[in-house]
Amino acid sequence: MAGPPERSLYLASRSPRRRELLAQIGVRYHLLLARAAPGEQPRPGEAPQAYVERVAREKADAGWSRMLQRNLPHAPVLAADTAVALEGRILGKPADRDEAAGMLRSLSGRRHEVLTAVALRDGERIESALSRSEVEFKQLGEEEIRRYVASGEADDKAGAYAIQGRAARFIVEIRGSYSGAMGLPLYETAQLLERLGPVRERRNPH
Repeated sequence: MAGPPERSLYLASRSPRRRELLAQIGVRYHLLLARAAPGEQPRPGEAPQAYVERVAREKADAGWSRMLQRNLPHAPVLAADTAVALEGRILGKPADRDEAAGMLRSLSGRRHEVLTAVALRDGERIESALSRSEVEFKQLGEEEIRRYVASGEADDKAGAYAIQGRAARFIVEIRGSYSGAMGLPLYETAQLLERLGPVRERRNPH
């Protein structure tokens, strides 16, 4: 007996980590990148949870529009957004390495949240889910911070660190979803796909 059809969708993300995670659960995808990403700056007074959910949905909408503009075969569009939050304050991607070092100092010896929202758009239907993880950092020395920032790994990372990289040595404890803290919560993503139902590949859009 034949198995279920393979899923195929568009992934609206530049993140290599999200590509690897999606492949890990056997989801077939094609990259679909907009020329310009939606604005990722928090709005005044916007809570971290509301922020990541809004941006993930905006990315999915932008990917859907890109698919239509390019006249590609229709398929669901998946997008995600991650934010690090410390006492309700969003730590986004550092503007430079001085800011990255400042973020790491603020996280040193403390617990913070990593919030990742994933959104899936299919036609007029869009659904999203949120993953919330709690991460505790050890006390960081200035030399450790300097070396880590100089490695370049903090560049373009929410909260100025990558949990799956060299920053793993900083982490005392993580509660929640490791894949969510990496940038794509696999359980929540799989649940969204299951609610959508099987997706058959129409043809290779490239």
